[in-house]
Amino acid sequence: QVQLVESGGGSVQAGDSLRLSCAASGRTSNIYAMGWFRQAPGKEREFVAAITLSGENTAYTDHAKGRFTIFRDYTKNTVDLQMDTLKPEDTAVYFCAARSMGGPYLWVPRSPSDFRSWGQGTQVTVSS
Repeated sequence: QVQLVESGGGSVQAGDSLRLSCAASGRTSNIYAMGWFRQAPGKEREFVAAITLSGENTAYTDHAKGRFTIFRDYTKNTVDLQMDTLKPEDTAVYFCAARSMGGPYLWVPRSPSDFRSWGQGTQVTVSS
């Protein structure tokens, strides 16, 4: 079992930055990859970014490329999502997810069904 706790959400203006953190506990030694998803009101949960913990291979959805960066913070032992140049359409609840089962070489999971463990989410609100 892996437990995940997100932090770092908040309310900002368009163009501002936020950094989300995801702390994992429990059977963390088995984690293969961690990811960030988001869900806006009335919409399905969508992929944002993911990273494999061993090789640190990353994947991003198109709307995140060039603005968001997923990385491991070894000082805090977290997986963080740095979000820059935020837009009102980035407003959503952001969820951290973890996958313990491995996959093909260099594969980075992107579908919600690829992840087994989920955090409770943290709200990000971007005003214009």
